Amino acid sequence: MARVTTATIKEKKAKKIKITMLTSYDYSMASIVDQAGIDMILVGDSLGNVVLGYENTLAVTMDDMVHHTKAVVRGTKNAMVIADMPFLSCHTSPYEAIKNAGRLIQEGGAQAVKIEGGVERLDNIKAVLDAQIPVMGHIGLTPQSVNQFGGYKVQGKDLETARKLIKDAQELDKAGVFAITMECVPAILAQRITEEVSVPTIGIGAGPHCDGQVLVVNDMLGMFSGHVAKFVKKYADLQPIIIEALRTYKQEVQDGSFPGPEHCYTMADDVLDKLY
Repeated sequence: MARVTTATIKEKKAKKIKITMLTSYDYSMASIVDQAGIDMILVGDSLGNVVLGYENTLAVTMDDMVHHTKAVVRGTKNAMVIADMPFLSCHTSPYEAIKNAGRLIQEGGAQAVKIEGGVERLDNIKAVLDAQIPVMGHIGLTPQSVNQFGGYKVQGKDLETARKLIKDAQELDKAGVFAITMECVPAILAQRITEEVSVPTIGIGAGPHCDGQVLVVNDMLGMFSGHVAKFVKKYADLQPIIIEALRTYKQEVQDGSFPGPEHCYTMADDVLDKLY
């Protein structure tokens, strides 16, 4: 099976085949997600919350993203790997945007980057695209703007912000992004945007009419004990299962039942006799 590419993703929209994307942050999970046949893996800056324990994504650095992207790429054979551009990595100048996006491709091994923001980030997005680096756009609730938004709030519910989201999507489409993530957007607005743009839309809290969906893998597997958004569906609840396994391990170590004979290595008796 060949690795998924930007062309694969665009073709799925044309054929009306739904696209799947999940986050991963390490080799082991990326390998599992890849084996499940998920189209795209996002190395999200959500690793700040999920892996590093930060309050939000703003503290995540380029070095963090490169480090985790490398691990995810090593764990995949088929899924397309997209790396988030972290806070301030593409906000200042086109040169900085290209340099940082290039690190995620050259050092990290990603096949594309994701950049938050619409028209206000357009010049830098175009610069990255001109450098032959595929870009996925991200509009709606953009977590790096949490302080500006005053929290994690649904975007596009009033006329002004709805019009801005439509404009953002149109301009990103014209600029040449290969897909657009829409986060926390009313379903009916996400449907209109999906119908109006030529590139695939990937929804997270944006309803069923997007061309694909993305979730944080730790959320959908029930492995994250923090706040879980309304749009998350838990496909498994692994945290209590893991905790029970760990408690059983602790008990068996303490009572001496682990390790058992089947977990131990042996040596020849004649070698052992010579030690005494």
